[in-house]
Amino acid sequence: MKVKFSYSHRDVIKFLKHTIMAINLEKGQKINLEKGNGSKLMEFCVGVNWGAIMRPVQERSGFLGLGSKTVMKEMDVDVDLSCVMTDANGVLVDTLYSPLYNPQMFLARGLPVGKDWSADGSMYHTPDDVEGDKGGDDGLDNEVVQIDLSKVRSNITQIFFFLNIFSPKNLDFSGIPYVQVRMFEGTPQKVSTVFAQYDVAKESQFVGKNALILGKLYRRNGEWKFAAIGDAYDDRYDLRNTVARIIDNYAK
Repeated sequence: MKVKFSYSHRDVIKFLKHTIMAINLEKGQKINLEKGNGSKLMEFCVGVNWGAIMRPVQERSGFLGLGSKTVMKEMDVDVDLSCVMTDANGVLVDTLYSPLYNPQMFLARGLPVGKDWSADGSMYHTPDDVEGDKGGDDGLDNEVVQIDLSKVRSNITQIFFFLNIFSPKNLDFSGIPYVQVRMFEGTPQKVSTVFAQYDVAKESQFVGKNALILGKLYRRNGEWKFAAIGDAYDDRYDLRNTVARIIDNYAK
């Protein structure tokens, strides 16, 4: 389901103003969650926007449909935004990914099943988007995680955000027209202020890669910060492999 934002004329002007002022993150960059007025960013959303793709398709044509022609058609691109939460020792505490996945596939690997809410109620994941931006970039986010850091369990010190291509299976991140991640104040239905954004450019490092570890929120001396990671992998279109990778290589 596409997350729709509603804007008045005043909202659009305010949105553009704050987007221009937003932090443009780069791979490896770390930032404090401090707003321009000095207050801490505690309640916000992480949204992801991606484009659909064009593919050649054979269609019948001519007399009685005996001929054929090749036409370009937009194809659905199903990308999943997910989260992994760990403690200071890198031990898995909670996960947040689409409940549309077959529960048995996670139980077979000893992982929690998909759900919309984190166990502590601090994070909510909007419904799964299975299409991408058909018709071009509409400026809206396809999937959003809403976060209230004041409600995160005290034993959770790291929250990882990552993407997996679910379908089509022969697609990698180099073939998606655009992928953008942004942190913003507001709700899944309405953007107030864009705090930071991260553009995943079409680069050679994404060829053959269908999993992307975006970044993490982490506690440092009692305060939350964010680190952009931007590492891409071939996890065989299996979200479980990405979860295991994060726990083994990034959380400890």
